[in-house]
Amino acid sequence: MQSVDVYLRNAFTTTTRPNFTIRCARMSEVNSPQNVDLSHDAEASKTPKLKRSITPLLLLLFIIGDMVGGGIYALTGEVGAVVGGAIWSAFLLALALALFTGFAYAELVTKYPRAGGAAYYIHRAFKSSLLTFLVAFAVVLSGISSAATLATAFAGEYLAPFISAPPLLTGIIFIIVLGLINFRGITESLVVNAIFTLIELGGLALIVVVSLMALSQGQGDPSQAFEFKEGVSIPMAILAGAALSFYALIGFEDSVNMAEEVQQPSRNFPRALFGGIFITGVIYLVVTGLVAMVVPVDQLANSNGPLLEVIRVTNSGVPLKLFSLIALFALTNGALINMIMASRLLYGMGDEGVMPSALARIHPGRQTPWVAIIFSSLIAIGLVATGSISALASTTVMLLLLAFIGVNAAVLVLRREPVEHKHFTTPTFIPVIGILVCLGLLSQQAAGVWLRTGVLLLIGLLLYGVNQWMQKRLDA
Repeated sequence: MQSVDVYLRNAFTTTTRPNFTIRCARMSEVNSPQNVDLSHDAEASKTPKLKRSITPLLLLLFIIGDMVGGGIYALTGEVGAVVGGAIWSAFLLALALALFTGFAYAELVTKYPRAGGAAYYIHRAFKSSLLTFLVAFAVVLSGISSAATLATAFAGEYLAPFISAPPLLTGIIFIIVLGLINFRGITESLVVNAIFTLIELGGLALIVVVSLMALSQGQGDPSQAFEFKEGVSIPMAILAGAALSFYALIGFEDSVNMAEEVQQPSRNFPRALFGGIFITGVIYLVVTGLVAMVVPVDQLANSNGPLLEVIRVTNSGVPLKLFSLIALFALTNGALINMIMASRLLYGMGDEGVMPSALARIHPGRQTPWVAIIFSSLIAIGLVATGSISALASTTVMLLLLAFIGVNAAVLVLRREPVEHKHFTTPTFIPVIGILVCLGLLSQQAAGVWLRTGVLLLIGLLLYGVNQWMQKRLDA
């Protein structure tokens, strides 16, 4: 994730205050070349611009690092329980589905190379402050839900080699500790993110090596990777598995918030975006295929630390604690980044007047948004206490799918708004398919996931309504 300060300055350039309509109208007039001043008026032109210092390689590493993480460490067994041994098939379909929305982001980010992400594109296309708020809040909630997913996984079998503690209590303490770290003022640079990426990839590389060694020695059964769950239609099993494994492939959408800092974004961004999605997808296919060959699917499905089962069954000599530590690091890093993002976006929404201004309060000593941190931590604790790994991952997916539907629709609407500079253009049928794909994945979500997502969005709507009422009272 990019610097939190940068994310904060740019994530809500299209949200409301009394000058909201004027500011967005000015933005709709921008037709800026990719490497020139993106100012909207004389006053804005005096504002310092973000430095275009992100190289294609750093951007590629960021995208891979944001996608590769706790998902593959936590969900392999959950997907196996739905699909059977052919876990890779669900990941393959999820990869293909992610590419459709990737095309939409590639067009929008090269057409409008500025930070703001899905909320910016939605408002530019539909000019609705309420719709913009819902998309922005859905992104916030997806970060909190993702952190809760990883906290639940952290409290499972990866922690067992070190201590034995009740999973619920451990998950809650984990969220509290993240909140305290966040309160102290944690920021992540791209260089640190690259280091984290290499460590997490190292853990997956270790799984690949151990699995190949085991297969070469006659352990495992390669045919297991091509078996599907009995009694279930194969297409429906793959679709249901893809709806869950899609969680492991999200993260590429965060990179659009770095558009203003990327060198020659119209040329470099699509290459890095598709390259990152492709590389991550290949890694996942190799890992899930080998894991299914080495470990019986029932054993994977009954474990909340599925990759640790590879170390157990292969007798590779790799210490359980070593791999557990790598996995815990991956889970912690992913959860911390998500909580930092969510709290800073909440701060931005409070500061822009979209949500109650209390969320914009800064601690005088630590200079961090302490109210937003507490608010996001309380929601995360509630999610940890009420959901399993698969349910929380599905909630995260559902929240992002709602945003992705809006992004794909925005591509079609904004075709009526040409710009002067060259940009990536996706074929018209792709965003249409992207919308249908998102709807198809939504149809696979359980009623409990719909209920949890609805309650979360209702909390946001209530805060939005209260804030609007208070603003009208103040104006009166």
